Amino acid sequence: MITILLLFCCQTAPEELDELCYLTAQSMTSLVTSQHFKLIKKLGEGSYGKVMLAVHQRRGTPMALKFFPRCSTTLQAFLREYNLSISYCTHPSLTRALGIFYSTPSHYVFAQEAGLYGDLYDVIVSEEGVSEESAQRVMSQLSGAVSHLHSLGFVHRDIKPENIFLCDRACRWVKLGDFGLARAQGTEVRAEWYNSPFCVPEVEGAKTVSDAGEAEDIWMSVEPSLDTWALGILIYCLLTSCFPWEESTSDDPSYCKYRDWFNRIKQREETQDTVREENEAEIDVPPQFDSLSSFVLTLLRKLLNPLPRLRPGPDEILSYLGGPWLLKTEKEEMRREQEAQEEAKKMHERGGVEGKKEILGRRER
Repeated sequence: MITILLLFCCQTAPEELDELCYLTAQSMTSLVTSQHFKLIKKLGEGSYGKVMLAVHQRRGTPMALKFFPRCSTTLQAFLREYNLSISYCTHPSLTRALGIFYSTPSHYVFAQEAGLYGDLYDVIVSEEGVSEESAQRVMSQLSGAVSHLHSLGFVHRDIKPENIFLCDRACRWVKLGDFGLARAQGTEVRAEWYNSPFCVPEVEGAKTVSDAGEAEDIWMSVEPSLDTWALGILIYCLLTSCFPWEESTSDDPSYCKYRDWFNRIKQREETQDTVREENEAEIDVPPQFDSLSSFVLTLLRKLLNPLPRLRPGPDEILSYLGGPWLLKTEKEEMRREQEAQEEAKKMHERGGVEGKKEILGRRER
């Protein structure tokens, strides 16, 4: 045991994860789900399998059971997600496994914290949507959660509203989950293009290969910039309840308008020493960004930089909390500031008049 601990102390988190997968594989047990858990309802389903809300028969504890079909899931992939979640997801806004994992004849299963109030997608597409205050609160939590993963050397690679779970109805506390695609930073993976604004523009070449029916694979390094892009798209979704474009490629008119706007601002910055944030909106903002303030437009330009090496880390978002993210909020703040300045001016003028009257009164006496 001491030898194992010393070994872990000399390893990085991704290296430790591989060792944990080997160790837990030795203790995998077979169980009959119905003998230990009461299944309540389905919480989600995807290519990985399904998630069921369950209650432990003996303890009465609610939890989410994640089922992975053995026919399409390797034991290594299952154990990697389980061990990453239970050992490294210690941030309060990361979904954590609960220490229960087992196999059935048809599935691998592990238990995790249950998102009892659905996911962020349900809130975004609802009639109420997400308030500006809630949007900033959510992004503050996710910024910390993703930064935590990055500090350990992991990249999530699948940040989207469906993978962000609610801990209360008012969207005050959220948790990022689903670590099936998470990989160590620097890992070489096959670039896969998919039709979504969350798909980064640097994999457009993979779409070209796919459309041409070519068999050649394009490989790319897993970097934190992938998560930064996804967080930028998520901010837009929270504020507008829609996507800024369908896909991040040269074939998409909306993305091209954004990229052209981005390049015009960049060119202006290169020809001047500085560019004031409040003037960025003056350079033909793409129509899909009309409702956003100049403050958040500056943030989105950083997160959604077409060049991945120039995207900042998730903690960049923290510098933009507290200011107006919607144009109507920005205008309201400007109106209040103007009213305050006018009131201050009036008070100053009244003070000047009263002062003159006092001086004249002294002279008369």
